[in-house]
Amino acid sequence: MALRTTVNEEDFKALIAEIESSEGYKRPIAFGIARVDRGQLHADKILQATFPVVNWNENFGSAAIFIASAQESGIEVDFSGSEFVCDVKKKFLKSAMNAFTPYLNLAYGDAHTNVQVIKTLDWIAQSEKIKGDYRLVFLFEDDKPLSAEAVYLKLYALSSGKAPLRSINLNGAFGVLENVAWSLGQPIELAWLRENEIEMKLMGSYPIIESVDKFPRFLSHIIPADNTRILDSSKVRMGAQLAAGTTIMPGASYVNFNAGTTGAVMVEGRISSSVVVGRGSDVGGGASILGVLSGTNGNPVSIGENTLLGANSVTGIPLGDGCIVDAGIAILEGTKIGVLHAELLKIIEANPKKKLKKVSKDEMSFFKGLELAGLDGIHYRQNSVNGMIMAYRSKREIKLNSELH
Repeated sequence: MALRTTVNEEDFKALIAEIESSEGYKRPIAFGIARVDRGQLHADKILQATFPVVNWNENFGSAAIFIASAQESGIEVDFSGSEFVCDVKKKFLKSAMNAFTPYLNLAYGDAHTNVQVIKTLDWIAQSEKIKGDYRLVFLFEDDKPLSAEAVYLKLYALSSGKAPLRSINLNGAFGVLENVAWSLGQPIELAWLRENEIEMKLMGSYPIIESVDKFPRFLSHIIPADNTRILDSSKVRMGAQLAAGTTIMPGASYVNFNAGTTGAVMVEGRISSSVVVGRGSDVGGGASILGVLSGTNGNPVSIGENTLLGANSVTGIPLGDGCIVDAGIAILEGTKIGVLHAELLKIIEANPKKKLKKVSKDEMSFFKGLELAGLDGIHYRQNSVNGMIMAYRSKREIKLNSELH
């Protein structure tokens, strides 16, 4: 359908209704416009996609305008697949500008962010070519991503908090992305570096390579909350999600993609992929929380609120609220854990809605770590005389320093 110039908000809403009622139309679950970095040797390879705005189950009116504008610019949008990606054309921008007319004169910050994207791209297009540098991306289903643009859109949805952790299908993402050298946030093909190595090194123009990876750094794409601190940009990978107030210290800390925090958390250890850490918890120096590929039999680990993981500890089971894992010990699914009967009664009292698989009246009961998974208020300790791992009812309340978070 031909897009008309709308005259007011009511006319704009009517246009949206017309577009969405057209035959074969399908609302996307996510969409956005990205600036892409292409390969230096192979221009068909997308090395990185930068989205100023991502839409996830929202702003369906803007989606309708984007789809209709693409169609008017001569692009046949395919609704049958899980995703659709195409170049942004000047005719697309003209059509979208016409449709967004009632909102074009609003002050920056008042206008919808998708309108701001179109206005900015239209301004860029006045002075330079945009063909191939900007891509329009629609996701119609949350299936495994087929393009680098789709992977980045999903990573943005996670890192911006638009989608909950562990809620997005990222199967096959590593196979879609290119392994590249990262220099000051820019991706460089390794083959291009090899081809130009001699000239660049002799001329003193060889780039500063910060890392070689398929994922960029979190801070290359995401502006964190004002009270979030990341003391070393290499410690957080794109696709991580950091709630306001989280502090990522340097040293042994690391937060992988599809992992992160749900509130203010102190992180001095490793939060592996798929791990979620609750508000008020403290991941001590060198502590490691295992991901689904590193010893949890595919079971994702969640750490509750106000929980302390001691320095150099290893946690491979979910923990509830108010737990403590002492420094230097490992609590895994198969770890044999002793519980004194008096402490067992206290643990049961603290978890009235959860049942232990076996409870005896013996002086000492033994459980595998998996049997205690998710329980609140447990203090995991090691007997310094015989080395046995023990579980006690925690007597400490874990509180972060509010001035630091």
